[in-house]
Amino acid sequence: MAVNINLALMSLVFLVAFSAIDHAQAAVFDVTTHGAKPGGDITVALTSAWKDACAASGNNQVVVPKGTFKLGEVSLEGPCKGPIEFQNHGTVQAPADPSKFKDFWIQIIHVDGFTLSGGGTFDGQGQLAWKSNNCANDANCGVFAANLKFSFLTNAIVKDITSLNSKYFHIILLGCKHMQLEQLTITAPADSANTDGIHIGRSSLIIISDIKIGTGDDCISIGDGSQGVTITKVTCGPGHGISIGSLGKYKDEEPVTGITVTDCTITDATNGVRIKTWPASPSPGTATGLHFENIDMTNVENCLLVDQGYCPHGICKAQIPSTIKISDVSFKNIRGTSTSVEAVKISCSKSVPCEKVHLENIDIKFTGSGEYKAICENVKPTFAGIQNPPACTGSSAE
Repeated sequence: MAVNINLALMSLVFLVAFSAIDHAQAAVFDVTTHGAKPGGDITVALTSAWKDACAASGNNQVVVPKGTFKLGEVSLEGPCKGPIEFQNHGTVQAPADPSKFKDFWIQIIHVDGFTLSGGGTFDGQGQLAWKSNNCANDANCGVFAANLKFSFLTNAIVKDITSLNSKYFHIILLGCKHMQLEQLTITAPADSANTDGIHIGRSSLIIISDIKIGTGDDCISIGDGSQGVTITKVTCGPGHGISIGSLGKYKDEEPVTGITVTDCTITDATNGVRIKTWPASPSPGTATGLHFENIDMTNVENCLLVDQGYCPHGICKAQIPSTIKISDVSFKNIRGTSTSVEAVKISCSKSVPCEKVHLENIDIKFTGSGEYKAICENVKPTFAGIQNPPACTGSSAE
């Protein structure tokens, strides 16, 4: 109940603040008045329109009209003199060559009162990047550009846009506070490497709602330092599910706390809801207050997974336990079908066993053959209601 009240209050704050912006008389800075031509490159025009809008007082809009446009790497920077909205009504295409970028294609940074909207599409044209991605074999591989990176924004809304075929993560939030993402479509093929839909890091008071995501990696991933994140009414699949982590790969990571995932649907995914930490963590850390409720899954392999030995492609010291402490975790009203004999697996660290883990009304039907079971390692969970697969008894670290 407290989570629902907090979500309602946060939504009300956004509604009041941004209704005032929407109904105020906004000055329009159209890229076509700054030299943009249909089918042409708008890098200079967009940068110019943004600078003029950002420097002007009042509520201002930067507009890309309907049509198809090319766009190189841009960083649209604040602080601005007033709230600013970027409306994309067209299709904006990135250069196909992945070498043209650093870690982002479009970045919005240091803005208070930012809105991205318009119903348009940001096409990352990531096909060449996916072919040259070698992260499966190289732990020190370089990363490609994210479609959209939002850095150090406050009081921001991203709504009604499409992110298509990003070279790497589609949307990154870094150091943001009081931000809402809603009514988005995020799409890339199931075999596109490292195309996480939304990645959140070191951000707080974030609401993600009414979003459709189908990618080649996590639909949503929660990195270190994330606090007060609510994810609701997300449709995920294909992809790797909704994940907290991976955590514990780097030194001095910040705590993760207060993550709630509710009323989501996951289909044709390798994972459903997941918490993952690396072994051999260079620094201790914590992840607490992690709650998953009312999740429907269809044809999902690992429906409910806590993996504290996360070691993709064998590129880590798996024999050394993770030092990320996981506690206060609940999985409630999770139902659907699984293709794995281990649809439920809670595999915690030997050095810091999980605490206060609760499973309630888990009903996942097995569609394959073999002994269907739940696995618990270094954890003693509590149970209530139906448990399908049958509840595991749990174990403690030796």
